[in-house]
This record gives sequence, C-alpha cells and structure tokens, in this order.
Amino acid sequence: MGNGGYTMWAETSVFYQIYPLGFCGAPFENDGVPKNRIAKVDDWIPHIQKLGANAIYFSPVFESDTHGYNTRDYKKIDVRLGTNEDFKAVCDHLHDAGIKVVLDGVFNHVGRGFFGFQDVLKNRENSPYKDWFFIHFDGNSNYNDGLWYEGWEGNFDLVKLNLRNEEVVSYLFSCIEYWISYFDIDGLRLDVAYCLDHDFLRRLRAFCDSKKQDFFLVGETLHGDYNQIMNDAMLHSVTNYECYKGLYSSFNCMNMFEINHSLLRQFGPEDWTLYKGKHLLSFVDNHDVTRVASILNNEKHLPLIYALMFCMPGIPCVYYGSEWGAKARKEDGDPALRACFDAPVENELTTYISRLAAIKKASDALNYGNFRSVLLTNKQCIFERKTGSERVLLALNADEAPFDAHFDAGCGRAEELISQTTHDFGGGTTLAPYTAYIWKMETV
Repeated sequence: MGNGGYTMWAETSVFYQIYPLGFCGAPFENDGVPKNRIAKVDDWIPHIQKLGANAIYFSPVFESDTHGYNTRDYKKIDVRLGTNEDFKAVCDHLHDAGIKVVLDGVFNHVGRGFFGFQDVLKNRENSPYKDWFFIHFDGNSNYNDGLWYEGWEGNFDLVKLNLRNEEVVSYLFSCIEYWISYFDIDGLRLDVAYCLDHDFLRRLRAFCDSKKQDFFLVGETLHGDYNQIMNDAMLHSVTNYECYKGLYSSFNCMNMFEINHSLLRQFGPEDWTLYKGKHLLSFVDNHDVTRVASILNNEKHLPLIYALMFCMPGIPCVYYGSEWGAKARKEDGDPALRACFDAPVENELTTYISRLAAIKKASDALNYGNFRSVLLTNKQCIFERKTGSERVLLALNADEAPFDAHFDAGCGRAEELISQTTHDFGGGTTLAPYTAYIWKMETV
C-alpha cells in the first residue's frame, strides 16, 4: 500500500517525461513571439499510449527567460509554447486518452525577468517585493545591478525565493490552485526539492491535499536520506538518483553487485532498509544527464537496463526519445539532451518497453512486492518481487555467453511474461546471452 496506507494512482503508473521547450523546437531565448508549439504533444499521444505510459511529466511550461527554470510568470504558459488555452487543450486531450499530467514546480528560484524581481531592480528599498528574495542593497551582483542577491548555487540568473515569506507562499499556492482548477493537473515534480524549506513542503502537501484528491508530489533529490522529505507529511516520492547511477554503472563495469547493493539497501528484507513500501521515481536518463544509449558501453545492454528499471521497486519514467535509443551526451550541452524530434520512432526497443510497461502496470508484485535477491554474479542477477497474491522473478544475463542458473525457484513452472511462454524449472534454467526474463511463478 502507499504512503499513509492507501493506494495512489502514481504507484501503478508508467511515466513519460517531455521537456516541452526542446521537444517543441522553441528558440532558447524567449523571443516574445506567441506560437502554439505545444499542440505537437497531441500528435504524440498515440505513441505515448502505445508505449504504455499513462502519466506524463512536463518539464517547465511557464513563461521564462530561457530554459524554463528561470520563471517570469507562473500563471502564463511560455509564449514560445502557446497560450494557456492551447495548453489546456493538450491537458484535456491527454486526460481523454487516460494519461495523467504532472507539471514541474520550480519554487526555489525565479528568473531575473520575474515581475517581483524586476520591481526590486526598479524601486530598490521601496519595492513591495524586496522581502520576496534574499537581497542586500549595499552589495552588487555580477549583472552590476547595484545590489546583491542570493542565486541558486551561485547562478545569478536564478534568483532565490524566500519561502518563509507569507506573501511568496500565498502567491505560489494561488498559482498551483490555478493550475489545478484550469489545467486539471494531477501532480507536481518539485525542482531541486532538496533545497526547499521543509516547512514550505509540509504546507504545500497540506494545500495540495485540500485542493485535489490523490494529487501526486515527487521531488528532485540527488543523495542523502530521502525520508527527510518523503513521508506522510511532505512528498509522496522522490527521484531515485542513487539507483540511476547503479543501473548504468552495473552494466558498464559488468558488476551487478552495485545495483543489487543499492536495491537491498533501499528495499531489502531487513527491518533497517530505507524505503520499504515507498515508491521512488526510477529512471535510466532524463533532461539533465547523458542519454542511456550514449552512456552504455554495450548497446546490447539497452533492453536489459529497461527490464531492470521496470522490475525494481519504484515508478518507472521514460524520457522522450530514449525509448527508441536516441543518443546525446551531457558534455554537448543541455540543448543536445533536450532535442526536437520530428516524429516518434517505432523500433524493437519501443516494442520491448511497451511490453515491460504492460507487465508492470498489471502486476501486483511489481507494483507493491517486497524485494529479495535470489542469485547474483558479476554478470547475472535474479531477484524476487512478492506480495500475498503474486510472486515475480526478474532474471537477467548481461553476458555474451549463456548462463546456467542454479537456484531454488520455489515452484515447478512459471509464465515468462515478456515472450508469453511457459518455463519449466525442472529441466534446469539457462539464461540466453543478453536476455532478461520476467517469470510469474505458479502458486503452490
């Protein structure tokens, strides 16, 4: 069951992430020219459905200076994407297709173009917004403003908001209320959630709960103890960066012990494990990191990493373009990671992921099951996910040679869910090279 003992829609969902400004081919700098580019999402709905995703996470969509995270106006869709009405139409079409909508909530900072900050630059000490930020009028910024202010991690284009200021909180909450009432959004992904004031997070959760039932809050976190902000009073979920690193590194180093260690630490059977019963957001790449097809040393590992990600505890999220193996490296700059594709591509990988998505959504064990390691070598792993009603094993061979797996299956037969064939354990189990198996074990 979910946090607080209930089941939430997100726990059984497959997410699809789109970075709208890149996806729609918008100019990097805000040129102020209104154009309905966001309607492009409509053309992709059949593909998203076919892939099996039933929730979409949009990176920033609101008016900003450049990349979306330097917000100017939280109540206005970026002119480069279209109007509020244009985006509402897209949200309606997604909902009609059975797809939930989660937006990026960028609450830690705003852009220099934000109306309140512009007022401070103009009116200085007399600005009614001066306490919305962390400003010292006796200093200077690297923009030579004649005042100093705190930026996020030293980035002066990202002006830090004072989330302990009541006016700021009520302004942000009024924006969220508008997003829920007008766009009917189903949740928020909180940018740099690890920087956000904890009292603000508690208030945010209470506010969202009061406005819409089952409103999903997921926070961007990197390292540390995720329970500090993922609990019954704050966020439902966080991004599982620990396992993100373990996933690709396990394949590149041919060391399945690495990801297994993280999964046992997070979800293992012992009482002390960190996130048992919680549903973290799993991913193999996103808008901030090298695409998975570019980071894996061996392309034959590409389907396997997705099989592992879909079967481990968590909510799987697929980044647009990666489902067909698009490549891009972080060192080539953010725009390369946030590409504009003319149309979705259908290939073996997309078919494979759509099969994984169908299996995940239909499986009680994969959505809610506990985690147990069954067999582990450098190049192979088998783990179990189990609930009272279902037991599923993932078996994976990352090696170029077949592998004879010796383990106690606990039953005689299983249904292999990817190929939809029956497997008999009595005759021994050979894992073919570069193959993953999802066995739904017979009940005995």
